[in-house]
Amino acid sequence: MKKGFTSTIVVMLIMVLFSSSCQQPKELVFKEYNGLTVDQLSFAGAALKVNLVYYNPNNFGLQLNRTDLDIYVDSTFLGHSSQDIQIAIPKRDNFTIPLKVDLDLKNLLKNGITSLFNKEVAIRLVGTVKVGKAGIYKSFPVDYTSKQNFSVFN
Repeated sequence: MKKGFTSTIVVMLIMVLFSSSCQQPKELVFKEYNGLTVDQLSFAGAALKVNLVYYNPNNFGLQLNRTDLDIYVDSTFLGHSSQDIQIAIPKRDNFTIPLKVDLDLKNLLKNGITSLFNKEVAIRLVGTVKVGKAGIYKSFPVDYTSKQNFSVFN
């Protein structure tokens, strides 16, 4: 009984040491988007593919495991992206997240047509991402807004 109690205390001490030595990760920095293509287009629905490029300012790499995001353009709901994905995030380097967005065509056509004629639009991502290291993952909230130059007539 004493041996089991001692090993439990040792394990708890190791966990406390490791958890106190881990630093809080810095926020990933959005750099750009590229590779915007229409993946599917029909009367039933549409999907876009886009690559999001980020920079990891941390001194350690991470692993992206899942994305679950709503995308808005000028406060109009554009669509939803939900993906189980495995992407290695290198330390202090850029990395790319390929994103597939299922578009809400009814809402987009009803409310978002005017955004297509603007030179600058506000892009907002709201949802969660699951990031981790060594097989241990945690969900983090995402609420990111950025102004982007965009026009179908450029």
